[in-house]
Parts: sequence; structure tokens; C-alpha cells
Amino acid sequence: MSALSEITLQVNGKSTTCPSNMTLPKLLEKMRLNPRLVAVEYNGEILHRQYWDNTQLKTNDRLEVVTIVGGGSEN
Repeated sequence: MSALSEITLQVNGKSTTCPSNMTLPKLLEKMRLNPRLVAVEYNGEILHRQYWDNTQLKTNDRLEVVTIVGGGSEN
């Protein structure tokens, strides 16, 4: 059995490699990010969470992953 091929994509402006069969939730898990606390832009468009499980990552995809931080003023 041959090893899975790898793809190269951009995540927050940095070149990243991952297995060719990786889905978005698995990539976020690999990055140790809580999927409930991030927003994802996929190839220039905000990707709604309902589509994450069906998003198969491909070579040259561009992702921007933004962590949501709670907080605010105590005024």
C-alpha cells in the first residue's frame, strides 16, 4: 500500500503541507484549534460552519483562520 500523497496550501499566509485526504475540521484539529472558537476564510470567502465537514482541502487552497477571543470592557 502506498503512502498518502501530500498537498501544499496556504494557512494564514504560510505554506503548509497535509495529507491529500484532509478535511477542514481535521486540519483545525491538527493545528490544535477549537473549531467552535474560530472563523475560516476559504479561498477568499467566509466558509460557514455547516460546510466544514464536506470541505476537502486541495493544493493551493488559501485559508485564513481567525481565533475568536472573548472579553470586553468592565465599564
